[in-house]
Amino acid sequence: MSDSPVALVTGGGSGIGAAVARQLLGAGYRVAVTGRSEERLRGFAAELGEPEGLLAIAGDTAEYAQVCGAVEATVAAFGRLDTVVANAGFASPGARSLVDGDTDGWAEMVLTNVLGPALLIRASVDALKATRGRIVLVGSVAGFVHSPGNLYGATKWAVTGLAESTRLAVAEFGIGVTLIAPGRVETPFWDGLGGVPEGRLLTADQIADSVVWAVRQPDGVDVNTVIVRPLGQLI
Repeated sequence: MSDSPVALVTGGGSGIGAAVARQLLGAGYRVAVTGRSEERLRGFAAELGEPEGLLAIAGDTAEYAQVCGAVEATVAAFGRLDTVVANAGFASPGARSLVDGDTDGWAEMVLTNVLGPALLIRASVDALKATRGRIVLVGSVAGFVHSPGNLYGATKWAVTGLAESTRLAVAEFGIGVTLIAPGRVETPFWDGLGGVPEGRLLTADQIADSVVWAVRQPDGVDVNTVIVRPLGQLI
């Protein structure tokens, strides 16, 4: 156990992040999960039976000191860091329209969705150099297709660009970078957005399958972009 790989997953208390954490634990990883809600993190740990290889850290991914603290706590607890998964993100209900949308929540969404992954990269890069580890950014199909006036989509376009610029910056250190861009997924993401859309949706575990597959590629293999849609989602 002491030599098993270590992953840090932001937004790991529910949805895709929780599914990734569960699958990595099942694959023999030791896993740290972060989230703003300490209660939700405690509930997630209890649901899994408080496994020895799980570390829950409450904090805000848009606050650099807290992100650094999470990385430091992970390394202190487990002795290394092999993978970070920048999963935390949300859509503000008013972000669907730049023309007449409610601006409440825009700033928090941009900071969480764009600044958060950048801060995680900055805070973890030295630890990942030591293990020649991997960075996974959870983006969205919305970061590849345009929709009228959608600020959430703009944040995911930023994540798409961040993934490639990060790859170019860290390849010399042997660090891999993967962008996982999901289509519609049935998760708490839709809470406050009027409920899940009609049609087929992916599950959080199906997206976690892609994350874990990318993370567990052999040494020397770097999977860069994975777009995963439910069959029938056209855009």
